Amino acid sequence: MSVWDHQSEKILGVVLAGGQSRRMGDVDKSMLQLGGMALVEHAVKRLQGQVDAMVLNTNAEPPTAFEYLKLPILKDVITGYAGPLAGILTAMEYAETNGFQWVASAAADTPFFPKNYVKSMMKHENSAIILASSGGHRHPTFGLWRASLAPSLRHFLTEGSERKILLFVQQHPWAMAEFDIPSDKNSDPFFNINTPQDFQLAERTMQTMETAGEH
Repeated sequence: MSVWDHQSEKILGVVLAGGQSRRMGDVDKSMLQLGGMALVEHAVKRLQGQVDAMVLNTNAEPPTAFEYLKLPILKDVITGYAGPLAGILTAMEYAETNGFQWVASAAADTPFFPKNYVKSMMKHENSAIILASSGGHRHPTFGLWRASLAPSLRHFLTEGSERKILLFVQQHPWAMAEFDIPSDKNSDPFFNINTPQDFQLAERTMQTMETAGEH
């Protein structure tokens, strides 16, 4: 049986909104308004139709600004800011407790990722982790993760000195899913917003997509 027997294996989606936004002047960039919606909402809406259920990972205090999304809000299960892997671990442990076999992660600052993202990743069988790539660049916050890797990831984060995503990934069977950058588009679909200049580019991209009826 394929590992992607989706009738028996369920996928939990998690939007990672726990970043510190240093290059945005300490503004919570996930709440920046783009085309009338917060960045985090764009990510939620993109991922929601691709998975069986959704959660949001944020360390915002208080997290009330996110309650309107009507999703379970999960704070990192390990103390201290440990980066995206802490959010992925949090989702893995929630998934195991609630009957999900896989976690699909997406970053809150990436509003244009493909609407077939999860389906495309599911083509890679017999891997415990699948990461997205486009234009020769890896996007390690976009991945499918076996929920059963939670104990291994917890040990990696609490016992080791390195918290790099790829270092953990390379300890397990993994694959890369390559996504094309359409020739008629100006930017990578995994383009993420880190600076005010990035946000201005996102606004222009959104206007172009709305004009073309694509968003």
